[in-house]
Amino acid sequence: MTIAGDGQGAAAIALRGTDVEEVALGADRYTVYLRELLERTIAANRAADSSLLVQLRTAAIAIAQELAWPSTRDEAWRFTNLASMMAFEFGPTGAIAADLLSSADRDAIALAECPAARLVFVNGNFCEILSDLSAVPVGVTVERLATADLSEAAFGAHLGKVQNGSEPFAALNTAAIADGAVVRVARGAIIETPIHLLFLAVPGPTPVLIQPRVLVVAEEGSACTLIEDYAVAQNSWCQGSGSAATEPYFTNGVTEIAIADNARISHSRTQREAANAFHIGKTAVFQGRDSYYGLTTISTGAAIARHNLDITQGGPGTETRLQGLTVAAGTQVADLHSDLNLQHPHGVADQLHKCIAAGRGRTVFNGRVLVGQQAQHTDAAQLNRNLLLSSQARVDTKPQLEIIADDVKCTHGATVSQLEDDEIFYLRSRGLDSTSARRLLLDGFGGEILAQLPAASLRHQLARCLACELEF
Repeated sequence: MTIAGDGQGAAAIALRGTDVEEVALGADRYTVYLRELLERTIAANRAADSSLLVQLRTAAIAIAQELAWPSTRDEAWRFTNLASMMAFEFGPTGAIAADLLSSADRDAIALAECPAARLVFVNGNFCEILSDLSAVPVGVTVERLATADLSEAAFGAHLGKVQNGSEPFAALNTAAIADGAVVRVARGAIIETPIHLLFLAVPGPTPVLIQPRVLVVAEEGSACTLIEDYAVAQNSWCQGSGSAATEPYFTNGVTEIAIADNARISHSRTQREAANAFHIGKTAVFQGRDSYYGLTTISTGAAIARHNLDITQGGPGTETRLQGLTVAAGTQVADLHSDLNLQHPHGVADQLHKCIAAGRGRTVFNGRVLVGQQAQHTDAAQLNRNLLLSSQARVDTKPQLEIIADDVKCTHGATVSQLEDDEIFYLRSRGLDSTSARRLLLDGFGGEILAQLPAASLRHQLARCLACELEF
C-alpha cells in the first residue's frame, strides 16, 4: 500500500526515486559499482588476523563478487532507490584522533545510566580514549572483536552466520571484517546495567565507508540490556549537521545476536546519522527455547536509511517484541524490512512500528511474519501506524502475515493518517497555540516508542533530535 499526501504530491515523489534515474545508469553499472567498492574494501584488509576472520572474509568476497548493487527492479528494494549513492566513491577510513571531537561531543558520549560500560568506535575504528569499561558488571564480557578469543565455541559458532547469499551489503561488511564489538553474557548472569555500544562517524573531505560489526552471545538463563547507538560526531550530534565542507559517508553495519534457552535480551538500536549520510544496517537474531528478545528501534538520521531485521524463533515458548519509530523529513528516505520466522509451537510475536513522514520525506515498512506448520498455538500481532505531515510526504507499507499452521491467533494491519483538525482545534481551545498543539500530538504519537528506551538520558537526546527534525 502506497499513500501520499495528495495526487500532486504523489506525482512529485513518483518522479524521483524511480527507475527513470536508473535507466540512464545501465544494468551493468550496478554490478561494476559493487565490484569496485569490494575491491577498495579488500585492499584495506589487514594482513594478519585470526584464521576464522580470514575464512569469513574469503567466503564473503566470493559471494559479493556474484552480486550487484540493488536497484528498484529488485523486489526487496523497489521502494528505495540507491542510485544517488553511486555518485560517490566510498573508501575505507583510517583511525580518527579523539581530539578531533568537540568538547560538546565528548560530554554527550556518556549516558548517565551506563557511564562506565561503554565501547566506542569512531569511523569504524576502536577508540580507547572514549571507551570506558571500568564498571562492566561481573558476568558479562565486553571487548573488541580484534582481541577476542575466537577459538571459543561461544564466538566461533555464531560469528558470520548472517545470510550473505542475497544481501550484498551483509557480504560487503563480512568481506571487511577485522574488528568490532563483542558482548558475551555468562550462563545465569543477570546484568541490569545497560551496555552501550557507540558508533560515531566523523565526516571528512572524502566519502568514506564505515563498516561496524557487533556480535552478542547470551548464554542459557542470562539477561542483558544492550544499547546500539549510531550517531554523527559533529555539532553536538545534530542530524542536520552535514555541511558543504564534508563529503557524505556510508555506514554499513551488521549485528548478530544469539540468545540461548531461557535467556533474555532487551535491545535498543538508534540511528541519528548526518543529513547527507547513508546508513544500511543488518540485524540477525536467533532465539533458543523459552527465550525473550525485545527490540526498540529509532531512526531519525541519514539521507537514505535502511534496516534489515531477520529474527528466527529456534524453539518453543519463544517471545519476540518489536517496537520502532521512523522519522523522515525533507527529502529523507527511511526503510525498515523485517522478517520474523516462527517454526515452533507456543511462540509469541508482537510488532508495532510507527512512521512519521514530513516535507517530501518517504518511509517504507515491509514486515513479514511467517508462521510455519509446526508453529501451533502461536500468538502473533503486527501493526504499522503512519502519520503524514505534508501533502508531498509518502508512505509505502506492506505488512505480511503468512500462516501455514491451523491453530493460531494472528493479526496484522496498517493505518495512515494526518494530524486531525479537530484535535488541534480542541487543544487550541484550551489555550495552546498551533505549534504547541502539533508538538503535543506528535509527542504523543512518538512518545510511546521513545518511552521503551532503557536510558532516560538517551530518550532526552532523541526527543531533541525529533523536535529539531520536525521543526516544532
